[in-house]
Amino acid sequence: MGETVTDLYGSMVFDEAAMKEYLSDRTFDTWKECVRTGKTLDIEAAEEIAEAMKRWAIGLGATHYTHWFQPMTGATAEKHDSFIDVDETGKVVMRFSGKELVKGEPDASSFPSGGLRSTFEARGYTAWDPTSFAFVKEGSLYIPTIFCSFSGQALDKKMPLLRSMEAVSKEAVRILRLFGDTKTQKVIPQVGPEQEYFLVDKKMYDARRDLRFTGRTLFGAPPARGQEMEDHYFGMIKPRVAAFMEDLDRELWKVGVPSKTKHNEVAPSQHEMAVIYSDANTANDHNQLVMEILKKTADKHGFSCLIHEKPYASVNGSGKHNNWSLATDTGKNLFKPGSTPSQNMQFLLFLAAFVEGVDEYQGLLRASIASSGNDHRLGAQEAPPAIISVFLGDELTEVVESIIQGTDHRDTGKRLLSVGVDVLPLIRQDNTDRNRTSPMAFTGNKFEFRMPGSSDSLACPNVMINTMMAEELSRYADELEAAEDFESAVSALLKRVFTAHQRILFEGNGYDAAWVEEAEKRGLLNLQTTPDALPQLHAPASVALLVKHGIYEPEEIEARYNVYVDKYVQEVRIEVRTMLDMIGKDILPAVSGYAAGLCRRAAEQDACGGISAAYEKETAEKILALMTSLQESADSLVKDLAAMPEDMEEAMYYCRDTLIGDMSGARAAADALEPLVDRKVWPFPTYADLMFSER
Repeated sequence: MGETVTDLYGSMVFDEAAMKEYLSDRTFDTWKECVRTGKTLDIEAAEEIAEAMKRWAIGLGATHYTHWFQPMTGATAEKHDSFIDVDETGKVVMRFSGKELVKGEPDASSFPSGGLRSTFEARGYTAWDPTSFAFVKEGSLYIPTIFCSFSGQALDKKMPLLRSMEAVSKEAVRILRLFGDTKTQKVIPQVGPEQEYFLVDKKMYDARRDLRFTGRTLFGAPPARGQEMEDHYFGMIKPRVAAFMEDLDRELWKVGVPSKTKHNEVAPSQHEMAVIYSDANTANDHNQLVMEILKKTADKHGFSCLIHEKPYASVNGSGKHNNWSLATDTGKNLFKPGSTPSQNMQFLLFLAAFVEGVDEYQGLLRASIASSGNDHRLGAQEAPPAIISVFLGDELTEVVESIIQGTDHRDTGKRLLSVGVDVLPLIRQDNTDRNRTSPMAFTGNKFEFRMPGSSDSLACPNVMINTMMAEELSRYADELEAAEDFESAVSALLKRVFTAHQRILFEGNGYDAAWVEEAEKRGLLNLQTTPDALPQLHAPASVALLVKHGIYEPEEIEARYNVYVDKYVQEVRIEVRTMLDMIGKDILPAVSGYAAGLCRRAAEQDACGGISAAYEKETAEKILALMTSLQESADSLVKDLAAMPEDMEEAMYYCRDTLIGDMSGARAAADALEPLVDRKVWPFPTYADLMFSER
């Protein structure tokens, strides 16, 4: 018999079961208390945990350990040190101390700081996150950590996420106490991400510099067949892809990632995987592993995995749907509509907080998912639009409207129910269709934030959702704690909030041009590009929110703004340089030679007399005209690239207003050339080659 899934799952994770086996009862209980309350772990316990981790990891073949952290690049970072040490006799021994477990000191000078520190100031610290389990991978013990500067400022994605989780927990517990819940000690944001990606044959990937350097195709005429037949979605998985997916699951299960779902997505060669829900911190760590293991596993199977938001211009892009909810430490989902009046009242209060938060901080939410890659995806081929709205579904919308109007609501069971606090209607799960054009859709017991891009870290959007919820719940708690009549106060609050924030609720088609006009009338933001969205990150209201709840210091917010501006500019600059490289070294030489051949054949046919050379002449003329256009576009790109402002903020707007337009012109000329040229002559694999290369 082979290894079963239950044997395999978590076999490389120093999880609670492993800790219970390797630790004394006292130290295990100390760790549990640390996780539950946030209490600092004493050095004695840290020493025992470190020794236990080492013995466990060595037993699985590990020779090194690394503090695994998430700098502001959005990727992960790791520096590996071996367990070996030399004792007094010169003999090699394996050691790992509590100090080495709890704190590391990587060189921080080469990681983005956004101006928080000078380049020559190299000191940075990693600190163990005891709420996230260590694991063994490729011969090293991986220890999830936060990453901060010498002065303690966050240089990573994890620390702000942990802060936001504490903030929303604190305020949610205040609300629960008002409803008589004395058992809940903590409320935990829950996240279940869906990860979309493309697979392409590795040989074809290697033949495209644009894919290798930028993650997306900068050129490519639409293929004769794309996703029009709608036969790929949930279709039969090809054997080669199935073998990759099977291997992917096994590798993810080993490190405790609960990979649950796999299927073909809409576009050819596009796929999706999803995991079981977990707390937001674990979900974020796991998704970083998912992106890494996707690429490594694909490589083993002769594929390259594309996680860019828009690898191909003419078909669906890839997102990372962020399914978010709140759960108590007693196991209750606070966004699950209850079956009793008091549960319904509580549910509607949390719903109101979410609706108000999205409306008030729509710009901040949009900024949290802004990237050059996502700019190509939003509003195109099934991705949600850049305008943020909330979809509640038919029945829940009727309930909200009845609260606003102060009228009775009749449920589908035809039972007349008042909107008074004591008899709020029973709201069933999954009682409505889904709206796939909605950026923020209620799906029965959670909200699906569909805007994050496939290459994004989950941390930033969840930081913002957690913090906006903390703010609204805090204000509600202040108001209700002072109320003389709690139930009347809740009823009045619900009516006031839903009335004031109706503009953010939208049940229709987000792609409809009429919605753009309607959203403008409602006063909703339409931030179509990253340069439009990023300033929302350091807008006064955003700064006030994030500082109030202890998520960031003002300097940390400004640092992130600077990092994201720089990232956008550098990505566009790399795309321009890659485009120029491909035009000058690949496209123009190949097409010029082909056009010359057409002209020679036309001349030979004319010399023979009576043989038509119309095809050769007309095609050569079209090619030469397009070559001129392409060369002119390339010349413009060279000049504009040289004229890019030195100031990064100015450069960001320059990229949007000048460079991206020039890139579109160059691409249009090149893509028009492609169908005119013999496929044997075109210098790199076409869309048809790439998108149907999985066989």
